[in-house]
Amino acid sequence: MTTSADVDPHHSRIGARRLLAIDGFRRLLFSRFSSQWGDGLFQTGLAGAVVFNPERAVSPQEIAAGFVVLLLPYSVIGPFAGALLDRWDRRRVLVVANLLRGALILVSAICVTTGVAGFPILLLALIVIGISRFVGSGLSASLPHVVPVPNLVEANALSVTLGAVVSVIGGGCAIGLRTLFGEDNTGSGLTTAVAIIGSGLAAWLASRFVRGALGPDRVVEPATAVAAVAHGLFDGARVAARTPTVAAGFCALLAHRASFGISLLMTVILMRYSFEDWGPVEAGLPGLGVVLGAGGIGIFLAGLTTARLVTSLGRKRTVFLALGLAAMSQFGLGMPMILPTTLAAAFLIAYTGQVVKLCVDAAVQRDIGDETRGRVFALYDMLFNITQALAVAVAATVIPANGESVTLIVVATVVYLAGITGFELVSRRGVRSRREA
Repeated sequence: MTTSADVDPHHSRIGARRLLAIDGFRRLLFSRFSSQWGDGLFQTGLAGAVVFNPERAVSPQEIAAGFVVLLLPYSVIGPFAGALLDRWDRRRVLVVANLLRGALILVSAICVTTGVAGFPILLLALIVIGISRFVGSGLSASLPHVVPVPNLVEANALSVTLGAVVSVIGGGCAIGLRTLFGEDNTGSGLTTAVAIIGSGLAAWLASRFVRGALGPDRVVEPATAVAAVAHGLFDGARVAARTPTVAAGFCALLAHRASFGISLLMTVILMRYSFEDWGPVEAGLPGLGVVLGAGGIGIFLAGLTTARLVTSLGRKRTVFLALGLAAMSQFGLGMPMILPTTLAAAFLIAYTGQVVKLCVDAAVQRDIGDETRGRVFALYDMLFNITQALAVAVAATVIPANGESVTLIVVATVVYLAGITGFELVSRRGVRSRREA
């Protein structure tokens, strides 16, 4: 039975219709949609250009290197981005960052079209995805300025979940455009270029906010930007460590991202070199698109159900159940290493991972002050992307050429169990601290 201590007293539900009636929330939501649609299209288009391009041959280690590039950008700029989000006008940051990203997407598309490979493409992808992470943190840090605090869980579930689904839709658009334009360098370049539309629209929507509307409300920073940047990582870590709900959530989400990184690498390599067609589902990039679609459905359902789960079970039990289901899905459905069970695993792992993420997002937005929230979100993305990138890199050193590895599935399952343990231990520390206070 759920106790009053388990249920979040700061959470209330007003429904999606009333949330969308809030002009500021609606504008911020559509800016997120535009941004994440472009992200999904750009990343999938680039993956198709590098991994599934008949004009290029890649090894599992090269595939892993590509994933690390997609994951590391915010790990590199994370210590700095948070301090800047808590110092600069977030509305201006969203406009300028989206415009800069659009310009770099165009440069990337030209490079793909002309057959540029290796380091230049990886560097451009690193910068573009890094800017995308910066934009995502800015959107998350801005949300409490357009939604009442009691409705943050629901608003965050709606915006982050639908944003992730829109990102998957963007990936699906990339697959469709590759069919239209072709799978060679020219077709891949044209596909990648279409992502400019998302950045441009996101910048325009953000520009419709008045200056200062998205915070920060006040600046608690050193006199110079350099000093603010230098203190960003330390301040974010200090505040997160002092907030048990946030620290416990970090443990849970770190485990999910590590396990998910292993699964992601295995799935791509299996789809490229091992899986066979299953009914109407083709292996290769089309099959990867179906896997992304299954994950997108799981993310969407998480958005519909997470607020209700937190209301009825409490945040702690919701996270426990999500991690437990993820562990069972990872082992039971991942072990066969065939396309149909992989689709089911993609759905369940995406669902449970999004439930955990929404709980952690809400904890940061609710329990961290506005003057440091941007730094905590920046630390959040930095830690989780480093964790996933390291998991991918380590898995790449032992994964067979065809992607079939029982050992990696067992390791990914154990990581989830470690996350459950860490979440429980840190949560107990928070309960003891409240009792002593």
